[in-house]
Amino acid sequence: MRELLGKDTVKSWDKESVITMVRDTKVLFVRLQFIDILGVPKNIVIPVCGLESALDEGVPFDASSIAGYATIEESDKLAKPDPASFVILPESVEQRKTAKLNCDIFEPNGKRFEGDVKYILEKMVEKTAKLGYIYNTGPECEFFLFKKNGEDSTVTPNDTAGYFDLSHRDLAEGVRADISLALEEVGIQPYTAHHECADGQQEINFHYADAITTADRVITLKYITKVIATKHNLHASFMPKPLYGQCGSGMHTHQSLFTIDGTNAFHDPNDKNELSPVAYHFIAGLLKYIKELSGVLNPTVNSYKRLVPGYEAPTYISWANQNRSALIRIPSKRGKGTRCELRNPDVSCNPYLAFSVMLAAGLKGIEDKLEAPAPVEKNIYALSEEERQKYGIEQLPESLGHALAVMSKSQLVRETLGDHIFENLLHVKRKEWDAYRLQVTEWELKNYLPVL
Repeated sequence: MRELLGKDTVKSWDKESVITMVRDTKVLFVRLQFIDILGVPKNIVIPVCGLESALDEGVPFDASSIAGYATIEESDKLAKPDPASFVILPESVEQRKTAKLNCDIFEPNGKRFEGDVKYILEKMVEKTAKLGYIYNTGPECEFFLFKKNGEDSTVTPNDTAGYFDLSHRDLAEGVRADISLALEEVGIQPYTAHHECADGQQEINFHYADAITTADRVITLKYITKVIATKHNLHASFMPKPLYGQCGSGMHTHQSLFTIDGTNAFHDPNDKNELSPVAYHFIAGLLKYIKELSGVLNPTVNSYKRLVPGYEAPTYISWANQNRSALIRIPSKRGKGTRCELRNPDVSCNPYLAFSVMLAAGLKGIEDKLEAPAPVEKNIYALSEEERQKYGIEQLPESLGHALAVMSKSQLVRETLGDHIFENLLHVKRKEWDAYRLQVTEWELKNYLPVL
């Protein structure tokens, strides 16, 4: 893998070059980072004097308190840093000179840990490579900036600007600029940063890459965004739907398959939509299995407050060329830019697992030569139920409980995630759903208490 050193220099990292760089730049600490099954980053901080040993032997740790990792009886795991992932974190993010390395997780016997979410995506990428393809993803990461009351976070947006506004009301321009500059310093090249539709809502996009690199970048973007926001006395939230009556935050994900020689396998200039059979099969696979994937792509109770009609979030299973009411949209650019945009994922998901199941569904469509239905170019929200039935348009799950029930029966998701992650994810998320179902909300008290 190649990493950017600064803004312009490309560097391939190995053990020796990493050790030389931390010595020459006087790095003091190294963050050894890995991800739990919920997508939450974890890290072990070591002084730089322990780096060579960590690279050679890994760092043992107790995994029993990490979501979905291990029980107390089998808690010993080993974090082994990947030299290719080396970056020096910017001074705007770290108080002291600190570098970061992503880790692969191993069992004490040297076998790769089946609960390592990066390992799941690596296996899917390897499967794709054997078919002759590289899987690229480009997510659009939306988030909110809220004011703070002392140390506490509020749900008061930091501004009242609108979509793409160039206005005195856009109070986040400086925040987005600082985030973008920090991302550049760690080798992530943003290409747009702008205000989104809702009050206080922002979006920062970076260039697409292979799925593993992109998943790493999503985690880094979320971390840097939260740190920079705090320095502006704001709270950055990637919660899918924090505000009633306003648009939620999604993670629309652009996907494409390239052949090893750099040809976009989704493009066919002779087709009426300029899409290849591979693209149609991939789309068909996503459409067929999307209900089963929802528990991974939309993994929180709050995710389903976003997936409702009227707020530009998809609720109906269909595809279209440019129709943004469809679940899958094909942006207008063709040639190397041909891609499909899946619009239901949100930023609460674990990107490693999300990309894994999305790819699995698409590849299943290719392997089984599934036929995509005709595109629906009408505003689906405006169609009657009878008209949607005529087009064969079904709905996404309407709650986390519904999504988990469908996912629990999915052979595709189980095979992709493996038994360990599949069972642990269902267990954790069922507990979350049960805890939510037991709540008596203010809405219920307001509407039922006076009359029942």
